[in-house]
Amino acid sequence: MELDVVELSRLQFAMTAMFHFLFVPLTLGLSALVAIMETVYVMTGRPIWRQMTKFWGMLFGINFAIGVATGITMEFQFGMNWSYYSHYVGDVFGAPLAIEGLMAFFLEATFVGLFFFGWDRLKPVQHLMVTWLVAIGSNFSALWILIANGWMQNPVGAEFNPDTMRMEMTSFTEVLFNEVAQAKFVHTVSAGYVTASVFVLGVSAWYLLKGRHTRLARRSITVAASFGLASALSVVVLGDESGYSASHTQKMKLASIEAMWETHPAPAPFTAFGLPDRAARETHYAIEIPWVMGLIGTRSTTEIIPGIDELVAEADARIRSGLIAYDALMTLRADRADAPQVIRDRFERHSADLGFAMLLKRYVDDPRDATEADIAMAADDTVPGVAPIFWAFRIMVALGFAFIAMMVYFFWRSSFRQQSYPRWALRIAVAMIPAPWIAAEMGWFVAEYGRQPWTVDGVLPTALSVSHLGVSDLLFSLAGFFLFYTVLFVVEMGLMLKYIRKGPFEDVEETEAWEARHEHRLSTHDGRGPFADAAINPAE
Repeated sequence: MELDVVELSRLQFAMTAMFHFLFVPLTLGLSALVAIMETVYVMTGRPIWRQMTKFWGMLFGINFAIGVATGITMEFQFGMNWSYYSHYVGDVFGAPLAIEGLMAFFLEATFVGLFFFGWDRLKPVQHLMVTWLVAIGSNFSALWILIANGWMQNPVGAEFNPDTMRMEMTSFTEVLFNEVAQAKFVHTVSAGYVTASVFVLGVSAWYLLKGRHTRLARRSITVAASFGLASALSVVVLGDESGYSASHTQKMKLASIEAMWETHPAPAPFTAFGLPDRAARETHYAIEIPWVMGLIGTRSTTEIIPGIDELVAEADARIRSGLIAYDALMTLRADRADAPQVIRDRFERHSADLGFAMLLKRYVDDPRDATEADIAMAADDTVPGVAPIFWAFRIMVALGFAFIAMMVYFFWRSSFRQQSYPRWALRIAVAMIPAPWIAAEMGWFVAEYGRQPWTVDGVLPTALSVSHLGVSDLLFSLAGFFLFYTVLFVVEMGLMLKYIRKGPFEDVEETEAWEARHEHRLSTHDGRGPFADAAINPAE
């Protein structure tokens, strides 16, 4: 990879985005799990559930604080490294980001403080409402971020204005209810719930292996396995929705995920294994499962999913159409109000393909000077890296089914085997803790790398989106971000491990006293209430 401004800008944003997403799924999932645990506490009054809420809430707070720090720096990059992108689509992209800050982040950040410092100042029901508002704020924050990202994948509700030379919003409703954004939101949130469930289950399994905090650990496993099973099943179902959406919004991404070079007769097969070879335009040693891809991608047995070669030919035609739009745009730009109506009409007919003509700027300054060879190379550029996407997707899917199997097993042991777990199963649960993050990062890699060469799919090529910076500027900022994020990662891991080793340290005496009284009542059956003094002899 050549270290030019475009590639360095991509590398820096990829590093910061994927690092930031280490914290997002755990924040989403833990906020919901903590709210569930506190709900049980308010309903039952048992101190063990308040102890669980405070313990897992502490880990949530650490993760939330580091996640905020890593997320803020990402937004600065839109002005620093991607200034032309911000100028070109800022009217559309900026709206959901602004709403996220005003509606979701402020809600979440405000009530996080009340969650930690309001235990002795709020009534139990009031504190429970605060906890649920934190969880709702976390999910709303993800919603607006994914609406912005979904528009980059499927730019609906906006059009290019030749007078301002920018994309402008035409329908906020279309942007809001963009099918890609909605599919990404439910899929991403469900993945966050799985991440937190595996985390809680793994940490609790470690406590059981060590023989520590067993009451908290067993109850936490029960909650995590139940919540995690529902979430893991949802991820698979909602992932299918993303595949269906891609079949008509991002056909090249779907074909690249499958390494489908040629168009298959309907219904297309799913390639379970293979070695994609872009140079030879084939997948070696392919193991195909008939019909599966056609059913996922089209939900029919008759619709065809186009292959990469067919889509490259389609891109070639769109580049040629875009050249007509580009030529008309240059005339409009030069003449402004004096441009004849026929030029405006010509631009309108071909404006949807303008972005494809912009792909030629990688090879020539003026796309109208492009040769046939330039057009062929630009059309081939619409194919992302097939092999990385192919394998990242399969790693994600394989881990998704592994989470289902693990949750089914622990749900069964929790529900029907009196919360008894073999040590081998507990060890596997501990070893699986990093797996959801791997799956989540693979998913984002497929989503973002699979969109290349576009920043906004079909509208703005990545090569045109960057700021006018030097390579030395980017190397300096990249090194700074890497150092900053490394420090944050060390701090995060240190704090999380410290508090996990320490275990629950709040309400311990009250919880143990309540459990002692409760066990006394169950063993004596003396009819005394669970809060009676266990030291009193019932015979007296």
